[in-house]
Amino acid sequence: MLAACNNQPKNIFLQEWDTPYGTAPFSKIAVTDYMPAFKAGLEEQKANVQKIIDNTAAPTFDNTILALEKASPILDRVQGVFFNLTESESTPEMQAIEEEVTPMLTEAENEIYMNDKLFARVKAVYDQSASLTREQQMAVKKIYQSFERNGVALDEAGKKRFAEISTRLATLSQKFGQNLLAENNAFKEATGLTVSEYYDFMSSCEDRAKREQVFKAYSNRGNNGNANDNNAIVLEILKLRAEQAELLGYPNFAAFQLSNKMAGNPATVDNFLQPIMDASMKKAKEEMADMKKLAGHKIEAWDYSYYAEKVRAQKYALDESQTKPYFQADSVLKGVFTAAEKIYGIKIEEVPEVEVYNPVVKAYKLTDTDGSLIGIFYRDYYSRETKRGGAWMNNFREQETGVRPIIVNVCNFPAPTPEVPSQLTIDNVQTAFHEFGHALHGFLSQCNYKTVSGTNVARDFVEMFSQFNENFAFVPEILAVYAKDYRNGNPIPAELVEKIQKSLKFNQGFTTGELCAASILDMKWHELSSAQLAAFNGPEDIRAFEAKVCKEMGLVDEIIPRYRTTYFNHIFNSGYSAGYYSYLWSEVLAVDAWEKFKEDGVFNKATANSFRKTFLEKGGSEEPMVLYKQFRGAEPDPAALMRARGLE
Repeated sequence: MLAACNNQPKNIFLQEWDTPYGTAPFSKIAVTDYMPAFKAGLEEQKANVQKIIDNTAAPTFDNTILALEKASPILDRVQGVFFNLTESESTPEMQAIEEEVTPMLTEAENEIYMNDKLFARVKAVYDQSASLTREQQMAVKKIYQSFERNGVALDEAGKKRFAEISTRLATLSQKFGQNLLAENNAFKEATGLTVSEYYDFMSSCEDRAKREQVFKAYSNRGNNGNANDNNAIVLEILKLRAEQAELLGYPNFAAFQLSNKMAGNPATVDNFLQPIMDASMKKAKEEMADMKKLAGHKIEAWDYSYYAEKVRAQKYALDESQTKPYFQADSVLKGVFTAAEKIYGIKIEEVPEVEVYNPVVKAYKLTDTDGSLIGIFYRDYYSRETKRGGAWMNNFREQETGVRPIIVNVCNFPAPTPEVPSQLTIDNVQTAFHEFGHALHGFLSQCNYKTVSGTNVARDFVEMFSQFNENFAFVPEILAVYAKDYRNGNPIPAELVEKIQKSLKFNQGFTTGELCAASILDMKWHELSSAQLAAFNGPEDIRAFEAKVCKEMGLVDEIIPRYRTTYFNHIFNSGYSAGYYSYLWSEVLAVDAWEKFKEDGVFNKATANSFRKTFLEKGGSEEPMVLYKQFRGAEPDPAALMRARGLE
């Protein structure tokens, strides 16, 4: 019996991986490996944290902050794989593990961040941080704030309640995401469309009744009174968040969330968003006047995209059916890579020896000008039923001293068929460049500590780099590399490129309006106090509040927020609570930085090197505005966003 036990394969997460570049050996991972690995990782973390607490030496950066950062190698390894795959390979078995492990992880986090003795050591380092390097100071500050923001200063009753709320919130968020995945799959069953195909369908379907049906199915996800209804989950999340913020002394959750962001407070965000909303709605009314002339009837929400496309074809002689053959997914990726290589001098090549977790995923190696490894990149572009909607970048492994990152870009582009490759819309192309902008932020990081490396920056700063990278999508020199007709190899005609360039500011009343509306809706939900939320009891109250907010912000009836409450995954399951405004806030920085590139020449080596050294290599090792002023010489121009979107 003993011999038989010894012959059993060892759990892959409990050993170092002898694989190319230390990548995950996906074929050797069994679903049954995850829970034992999580449990072993939690035990290891607990023992290592206890060693820090028991250390009788005076607290230092190395024996406290760095030791805490390095306390959980097994947990880091298993979480890096598991939580990436639950987003893109979400099977019932994986969901069951997620349900079991989520409260365990939250409870372990609570034990760490509510430990008075551990916090005393962290505080001692924080209080004497003047002698540390700037990067160390930022790492200490971030960890110190994590303790504060997780209730370490509360009394025992307060800590107990805070921990209960944290555990419950983690479970609710995970359930929200699972419900939404089920609703997305139900939407496909009902309409024959994936969620990622929605906008394309709405702009091209001639059947008005079908458009109405699809619009109503899409806009009511999570709001159908079935087993996947998210109303009760949303309400409980909002109430618990408000209570948690109030425990920490904040008037509402938005005030708590923004206290360590660039914006600083809700009023700043509200005052930032409303002028954008006003300008968007003014533009939307102009857009609808043009549409009504073509339609001959009132424009409804399910008509907007369809007639907008008709107006675009009329104004710019541009129909996306003309552009799609030039934007084949693999070719677009070549453009994404070419832009990065041209700007930053790096090299990107496929590495077939690196295992992938799905046959459609591809792996690539990034190297620097001196041949040194920058990192490993997975591309997972195509929609499938096990993948949640949207597009994102994530780390399998984060950068730190001596460790290069492993990063994935996940999108929901239409899958190729044996006859036809995956053809992308203009928006899809921008998404591919956007997500690789995040990846570059992670890859080019040259920090010592993962606490502040790569994309570990303030939420309203992180989107700057993804949005900045979108600008390269339609630069003529880059288009010439990748935009070729898949049917015959012909390059995209110059006149079509010109039409694309001119049309990029088109329909910004709708595009900016739905984004800004979602941002305001997010803020208004999270600006409610516990007392105010106590009056909310069910779906009717949620719908009524959403309608009230939309009316007060000035949103026209023909446009809905990009995400309505019950399918707003960003704020209920993806860390953007009271933070969805970040896309517009960061865009101000991105657009202003791009104007610098245009002034100096898009491919100016000195400007690109300054951008890389100042921003991409620094991660969160300095305050965002300090870095921005170093690069630009001044704070960003708030009007840059209005100019870029044609909303002046």
